[in-house]
Amino acid sequence: MAAAPDFEPARLLDRITAATERLLEAAAGLSAADVRAPSLLPGWSRGHVLTHVARNADGGRNLLTWARTGVETPEYPSMTARAEQIEAGSGRSPDALIADVRDSAAQFAAAYSRMPAEAWDHVVRWTAGERYPVYRAADARLTEVLIHHVDLAIGHTPDDWPPDFVEDLLRRSVASFNTRTGTPPTRLHATDTDTRYDIHPTPGSPTVHGSQASLLAWLLGRPVAPVPATKDGSPLPHLPALG
Repeated sequence: MAAAPDFEPARLLDRITAATERLLEAAAGLSAADVRAPSLLPGWSRGHVLTHVARNADGGRNLLTWARTGVETPEYPSMTARAEQIEAGSGRSPDALIADVRDSAAQFAAAYSRMPAEAWDHVVRWTAGERYPVYRAADARLTEVLIHHVDLAIGHTPDDWPPDFVEDLLRRSVASFNTRTGTPPTRLHATDTDTRYDIHPTPGSPTVHGSQASLLAWLLGRPVAPVPATKDGSPLPHLPALG
């Protein structure tokens, strides 16, 4: 299986690095009270989110190492261990949290830079059991950093996501919902691009209107404004959580 035709490792690492720097700059002003305050993710403080971003870098680095060396190096020991690591790290000081995000990102970038071209196609196993070529871990890292920057609720919104990122992830999210049974029929209308997307469409499917970024945030379960809406004000369809 060959890497996606639009996969450009060096360019993607530049984007990951830039997105990480923006997150770190925004988080630099957080106080001890700020990092213990709620994030946009239910049950998680900002400290949880920052710790997750750091441990995600560690997990991605492990998958890259596995693909490069051929030695099985699990992303996380288990999903339970992953949750325990995040909980254990969430109560640290702002300086410790930010240093962890910075250091883990640097180690991820170092492992990334050591990847030979042919290793990107090597298939590895994620903690939940899925098997993919490891180049998917690079794309996933950018997604994690961009989305969780919004989850910190410190001024970064979906409107700050790069348009090409929004367009690509919106398309892939719609495709994912279309593979699931039990997802209510839904039509999406991106008002800023006049693009339309269908999820299990039927003649009576409600149409949800909003910018591409707000539609993506809604599909990802992020409670951010402006919330997409139907023209007649009817309730939005209830979609199952992605992931």
